[in-house]
Amino acid sequence: MLESGFMVSVENPWVIAIALNTVLLGVAFVLPKKLLTLMGYLHAWGLGVVLWGTLNWPGYLVVLFYFFLGSAVTRIGKTEKESQGIAEGRSGVRGPENVWGSALTAMVCALGTLAVNEVWSGLLVLGYVASFSTKLSDTCASEVGKAYGKRTFLITTLQPVARGTEGAVSLEGTLAGGVASLAIAILGWGVGLISPFGILWCLIAAFIATNLESVIGATLQTKFSLLTNEVVNIINTTLGAIIAILLAWGIAN
Repeated sequence: MLESGFMVSVENPWVIAIALNTVLLGVAFVLPKKLLTLMGYLHAWGLGVVLWGTLNWPGYLVVLFYFFLGSAVTRIGKTEKESQGIAEGRSGVRGPENVWGSALTAMVCALGTLAVNEVWSGLLVLGYVASFSTKLSDTCASEVGKAYGKRTFLITTLQPVARGTEGAVSLEGTLAGGVASLAIAILGWGVGLISPFGILWCLIAAFIATNLESVIGATLQTKFSLLTNEVVNIINTTLGAIIAILLAWGIAN
């Protein structure tokens, strides 16, 4: 009985989630290069436990891909962006507010799969992948645009503006965002989370949501203090998830 109970507990995804994330947290603490603040790592631990516990290793692999690629992209052209005052704060080191700004929608989708039938579970998993596809698209579009955008325009007027302006878009950034959203959608398909059509839904959703986020930045973000970058990120990823779900649901029905 003890042996049987032990085997069941070890195979429980929540036990694996806690053990794995605790080990990774310990490794992160001893590495010289920090990607998150202390509280950022603790919050990421909680997020990681939930995502592995609900979606197992495929869902976890998607968030790891987003995290490491997104962190790397923020360091592109770092020196030039810092000299212009448009680089990420803390030299790109993320805090808990960044963790939840990027992944709150994904966590809600993941937890939702525990309470719905198989059809809706599949749609929520699509929303999960689409939220990260959208966020990575936004991150890459912004960071590549700030570093390499030759001509940047305000999305609402198409008037030229300085790189780093809220609501600014560039060809370079838009292309980078499209490649990023495609990459994470293909990964989601590759690990069995979404169908080939799901890749298309993620691409469309990420493009629409990222541009809507730019519109919010150009029109509302500077007027309302409540609309911090993190809140706008939550709106952005939620839009991406909802659009992808609606596209898939509409085609299926």
